[in-house]
Amino acid sequence: MKANMKYKFGEKLRTVRERKGLTLKDVAQRANVSESLVSQVERNKLSPSIDTLLLIADVLDIDYEYLFSEYRKKRKIAIIKADERESIRRNKITIHQLSSTHEITRDPAIEAFLLEIEATGEKGDREYGHSGWEFGFILEGQAELIYDNTTYRLSEGDSISFPSDLPHLFKNVTDSILKAIWVVAPPRKIFRS
Repeated sequence: MKANMKYKFGEKLRTVRERKGLTLKDVAQRANVSESLVSQVERNKLSPSIDTLLLIADVLDIDYEYLFSEYRKKRKIAIIKADERESIRRNKITIHQLSSTHEITRDPAIEAFLLEIEATGEKGDREYGHSGWEFGFILEGQAELIYDNTTYRLSEGDSISFPSDLPHLFKNVTDSILKAIWVVAPPRKIFRS
């Protein structure tokens, strides 16, 4: 292979080998490969197969995470500035956007928002659920979560998580405003940019 390889592990392998006081021959014999191959890999003159690379790493007792740390994909991030946050008002509920999942990743994602529910307000449905999971954390007030046919009472500081495939209804049970952080996975895409 050419010397202008994209992925170069040689320096790490050589540094660890030298620190352990091993020769090229020691590593080659333990990995059952040629001394020339180990030398070329260390000098980034040869791109080894993944099997050979991992075998040499095992002989040197190198953690794979360390070996590949420079090549980990940089994940895209999404920031929502406080003054740019979208909000939706429905009946007695205000939903403030806390996360953005649009076009940032193909991996399973989450959707997070701040719920503000006025007295007697409620979110959800007693008739049906949806796929995924939900997590809630009560910031202020008291609430009830009616999950299928069971009612759970929640107060400030309480959290709850549940599969959302069963009917569920989250409601404010006091005369003051209820505030909660809510996370849904996969995203329901309440906010569509």
